[in-house]
Amino acid sequence: MLPWNDRAGKLSVLKLIVFLGVIAPGAWIAWQAATGTLGSKPITSAIHQSGDWAVRLLLFSLLITPLRFLADWPKLIVVRRMVGVAAAAYALVHLVFYVVEQAYDLQKVASEIVLRFYLTIGFVGVVGLLVLAATSTDAMIRRLGSTAWNRLHLLTYPLAFIAIWHFFLQTKIDVSQPVLMLGFFGWLMGFRLMRGWGIAPRPLQLAGLALISGIATALLETLWYATMTGVMASRIFLANFDVAFGLRPALWVTLAGLALALVSLVRLRSRREAPGPRRAAAGAG
Repeated sequence: MLPWNDRAGKLSVLKLIVFLGVIAPGAWIAWQAATGTLGSKPITSAIHQSGDWAVRLLLFSLLITPLRFLADWPKLIVVRRMVGVAAAAYALVHLVFYVVEQAYDLQKVASEIVLRFYLTIGFVGVVGLLVLAATSTDAMIRRLGSTAWNRLHLLTYPLAFIAIWHFFLQTKIDVSQPVLMLGFFGWLMGFRLMRGWGIAPRPLQLAGLALISGIATALLETLWYATMTGVMASRIFLANFDVAFGLRPALWVTLAGLALALVSLVRLRSRREAPGPRRAAAGAG
């Protein structure tokens, strides 16, 4: 079955758009390599870009469930597998590029993975994602059973954290991107905790989650830079919310969370205004 077709073998516009979206970063890396625009260290640049996209796609796969619920868009679930497999593919490419950078010296690669902690957890993340990708097929779901399969795929959450942690540790100076990813991950986990604790993710609660996630992101960045530079922590914290410095990760996380709260609000209002079959049936009773 082609990846952009539905189960009936017909073209799915949604799957086609997502498929083009997940292959676009790889095509962009290939284009840069072909045109010699990957920079002075092309392999290093390819390593970083493929790793960045592995983390981004992994977080996007975790966003699908909240977005499906908040936007009342059940069909969105059909692309979650595609996005997750794409994240695993970029993680594998990330590892392959590292092997290329080490001149295909597998003994050196193995020793570096064992001796360098950030490489160790990165390797664990890649292997974990490949296992999840390999068990994402319908055949494996039937073989494992839905309960065991769901338990296995709960590993997506710790693997996402491991991937971001690896991203964080290998970043030497500007940690804006890993902090941003960790902030988004915090929101995603917060959303799942809300539902697990029986807190209805209504617009007001989601706005609160957005603010909490943004503040937590600012605190994380403050802790990092205060520890590494010795600059007064209060100054770093306040700078996170000063747009004169551009939009820092804390503001991006807050704005993204508020945007999802707005999506929920629009969805709730549209459901109230539209009679729909259920409302009409209830009125008839």
